[in-house]
Amino acid sequence: MKPVLLVIAHGSRDPRHAATVHALVRRVRSLRPDVRVETGFLDFNIPSVQGVLESLAAEGVRDVVALPLLLTRAFHAKADIPAVLRDAPPQLRIRQAEVLGPSPLLLSALERRLYEAGLTPADKSSTGVVLASAGSTDPEAIAVIADIAREWRHTGWCAVRPAFASAALPRTEDAVRELRALGCATVAVAPYVLAPGFLPDRIARGAAQADILAGVLGPAPEVARVLLRRYDAAAAQGLLRLTVSA
Repeated sequence: MKPVLLVIAHGSRDPRHAATVHALVRRVRSLRPDVRVETGFLDFNIPSVQGVLESLAAEGVRDVVALPLLLTRAFHAKADIPAVLRDAPPQLRIRQAEVLGPSPLLLSALERRLYEAGLTPADKSSTGVVLASAGSTDPEAIAVIADIAREWRHTGWCAVRPAFASAALPRTEDAVRELRALGCATVAVAPYVLAPGFLPDRIARGAAQADILAGVLGPAPEVARVLLRRYDAAAAQGLLRLTVSA
């Protein structure tokens, strides 16, 4: 039996958040019908992560891969989610998978959203892009976003600048102005976020003076593929440990 994949989302009062998470999970299920996929939320939405874990244990499930639906390893991945998993029913064997980012597939998803918003590959060399993330107080997470922006710049864009909706600077509107000052003919904002909500709306307001605003990553096929890669890696590590111990 393959481990159950438990996708752990943050949750939001904004109903678009849960709807987008469920759409992504449906795509994951369609790609891997051999894997049971469940969804739990840390806050605001149901089912809760704890509730899903208790239901799985009651069914007799033993192996679970818990996958944080996060793009960077910040506080939720390092503290909140491990704390919830430690309170899981003791009969469950749980492996926490790595967060989704960084990944070349996510860069492909970002470009998909920009092209859907109106850009074409021919526009790359004249377009400056704001890589707009939610933001974090974790220096590791901020450094990862800066590294992604540098890497993405080398794929042919006029320039790429990171920006943050909270907890760090610059803001989206400041990065848009910087790219204008650099002389980029077109300025586009690419939200590096998974689902709509309060901070993505702030990114959208900051993009008011940009020419293009892409949609959130959401259920892009590349995101689903990254998610399954993280699941497979965590499941394989668990199987290796079981084989060695046997």
